[in-house]
Amino acid sequence: MRAQAASATSASTVVANPTYVSIPMEITVNRSATEVWKRVGSYCAIGEWMQVPCTITAGEDNEVGAVRSVANEVLVGKTQLSYTYTQPVREGRPYNLYHGTLEARPLTATTSKLLYTLVFDNSMLADDAAREKDKAQRTARFMQALQNMKILAEGGTLPPASGSGGRGTGAPKQ
Repeated sequence: MRAQAASATSASTVVANPTYVSIPMEITVNRSATEVWKRVGSYCAIGEWMQVPCTITAGEDNEVGAVRSVANEVLVGKTQLSYTYTQPVREGRPYNLYHGTLEARPLTATTSKLLYTLVFDNSMLADDAAREKDKAQRTARFMQALQNMKILAEGGTLPPASGSGGRGTGAPKQ
């Protein structure tokens, strides 16, 4: 009886009418896919290329089931040159089914492209204008992350994180 009373007072995380959006992004890198993945494909490498703190809080790094400190994201799938993660359900918050996939795809023996795809439900935002703004902000942030990965994979270094969200613009080393 007590469990029923507790669940009756908690807010549902179910979204009645989800509106799923996907944001596919990519960037060409002047390195082989294997080299690119070795440099930026570790699950907690997000800490370097998004310039945010990242630690593995559960499981083993780069293994399915690993949890990283960035939004408590869980590694749910991987291949030799890709991984997919999700953000877990949080009590009292609508579940937006947020997933991301990062992949290094070979183009030639010496070039590749990085693909980053986000999928999530944005129905909990107020209106179409808010949804478009959110999508634009996520696209800008993750395109900057792809640019940072390109810089790192091509042998460059990122400038120190700044107050503007740590978006690096450093050029690759020659």
